[in-house]
Amino acid sequence: MADISLTASMRSNLLSLQNTQSLMDTTQERLSTGKKVNSAIDNPSSYYTAQSLTNRASDLNALLDSMGQGIQTIKAANEGIEAITAFVQQAKAIANTARDESPKSDPIEGAGTFAAIGAGGATFQVDYNGETKTVTVAETTGIGDLAAHIQAGLRTAGINDIDVTGTTVDDIQFERAAASGSTMTIDATIAGVSFKGEQGSTARLSAEKRYNDILNQIDQLAKDAGYKGVNLLQENDLKVVFNEDRSSFLNIKGVNADSTGLGLAAVSEWSNSNNTAIDTAITDVENAINKLRNMASEFGNNYSTVQNRENFTSSLVNVLEEGADKLTLADMNEESANMLALQTRQQLAINSLSLASQSAQSVLKLFG
Repeated sequence: MADISLTASMRSNLLSLQNTQSLMDTTQERLSTGKKVNSAIDNPSSYYTAQSLTNRASDLNALLDSMGQGIQTIKAANEGIEAITAFVQQAKAIANTARDESPKSDPIEGAGTFAAIGAGGATFQVDYNGETKTVTVAETTGIGDLAAHIQAGLRTAGINDIDVTGTTVDDIQFERAAASGSTMTIDATIAGVSFKGEQGSTARLSAEKRYNDILNQIDQLAKDAGYKGVNLLQENDLKVVFNEDRSSFLNIKGVNADSTGLGLAAVSEWSNSNNTAIDTAITDVENAINKLRNMASEFGNNYSTVQNRENFTSSLVNVLEEGADKLTLADMNEESANMLALQTRQQLAINSLSLASQSAQSVLKLFG
């Protein structure tokens, strides 16, 4: 203060004590925050450089979450492919088993002689899908018309999935025309000619149904393989961003992994003796397996790419944060030593100030 006079020695000691206190305040702040640069005032260059590094690390940390979700989306698709592959292999096993079955469990048989059905035609009974139907065979002019007339009678009776072939009584055949899961048993007499037996192999008809059921399961599974609204198996694309300005990214193309996309179609006519339909189905499932393997390989490659970038980004975040810390963090051992030295200096300054004031105190003794 201007109205108080201090000796030169006292003022010198006071200034030293004030400087020591200022250094102690700075050291205490560093010890409490752990940083040697707490604001731009401390060191503008280090402060703003560290802030820039910290901001970038924060941006990359946000992208790490996005990469992690991208990995989960790919994993969901891969799990779907593995399950679909198991279904396709199951379908192949069903087709191979059906291929080994006889097309007819009990061939149609005929006996006697026949030239033509007389006026008014003839009728016979058919057990069709648990319902007994009466089939009327129109009048024929010769044995060559028999198959056509029997088939026409079946159609009139509402039996549309059975074809009749043959030119003589001995080779009349009842062939399955479409996949409906039905069986047909004939045990009747037409104008003195007996027919008996079961249409189609029950095992093959059952295999058809199981094969088509598998295709339905494949379609449902492909729809269920999505993650957070993105389904790579339903041709949804996924973009995974790797850096803060979005200039580095990976576009993952979705695929169609349902039965249509795999080239699989509902089957029929597996009861035909030429086995063409079954052989076609076996070829289709083999091609589908190859497609699924290619899909799995592609998604596996994308998975590795995103995972590698995730690991790199995680490491880069650590590097950035470490760089920022090197610019701003205090050496706690050094600051602790500084505090101890400053406390010692402060005590010495107080003692020195006390000694400097003794000359003034000795004046008081003159008035004692």
